[in-house]
Amino acid sequence: MPGRIITITSGKGGVGKTTATANIGVALARRGQRVACVDADIGLRNLDVVMGLENRIVYDLVDVVEGRARLRQALIKDKRLPELQLLPAAQTREKSAVNEKQMIKLCDDLRREFDFVLIDSPAGIELGFKNSIAPADEVLIIVTPEVSSVRDADRVIGLTEASEKSSPKLIINRLRPAMVRRGEMMDTADVLEVLAIELIGIVPEDETIITSTNKGQPVALEDRSVAGAAFTHIAQRLLGEEVPFQVFDESDGLMERLARLFRRNQ
Repeated sequence: MPGRIITITSGKGGVGKTTATANIGVALARRGQRVACVDADIGLRNLDVVMGLENRIVYDLVDVVEGRARLRQALIKDKRLPELQLLPAAQTREKSAVNEKQMIKLCDDLRREFDFVLIDSPAGIELGFKNSIAPADEVLIIVTPEVSSVRDADRVIGLTEASEKSSPKLIINRLRPAMVRRGEMMDTADVLEVLAIELIGIVPEDETIITSTNKGQPVALEDRSVAGAAFTHIAQRLLGEEVPFQVFDESDGLMERLARLFRRNQ
């Protein structure tokens, strides 16, 4: 059975796409899935650093597309999880070095070898975004619970649907319950009401993300991290498991509001 190609994207930069890509990849690999993480942010690669694989890069995505390296030469195996591999982006090339057809061909080759291909999309809605969603079977949109991020995500949802992709799913990242209670941050139900797409995960703010990124040690490798557990739940839902959503004590009546939203969208 061919693998699933999932693009992880957003309209706004800095919302956690790369961290999510690495951690969902780790969580899937820990469940025995063969996973390829692809950094599509040509010129500004970061996925290799988050995964702790930056010192092992020899070839990159552009080398494969331009025929200077075979796909297997460019893929980097994670020593901690043999099922997990990385295809890094080129750091010294422009985004125009790769086009949509080349990305589709590359990902079709990857899906023959892997159960999941996770594409880390660059920020924005220009060429890099179009290249990233072109091969996708599914799209996950990352948003933080703030007005600017939600507004940009709404634009990306429209572009994704215009590309005739299946309805994207939503990950709400960096939720801070204390700020929600003080009215300083949108709550989950508010975000869902605006964006009106299926929720697949809520990831709370977790300071271990910063230390894990600096160490190249994704939090999904640790069972004690609350963010790691949230990314693991997302992976489980991608695998078709029924996993209840955690409630982070955001505000009174949250579960009732969520229930109304889900009933309305059925």
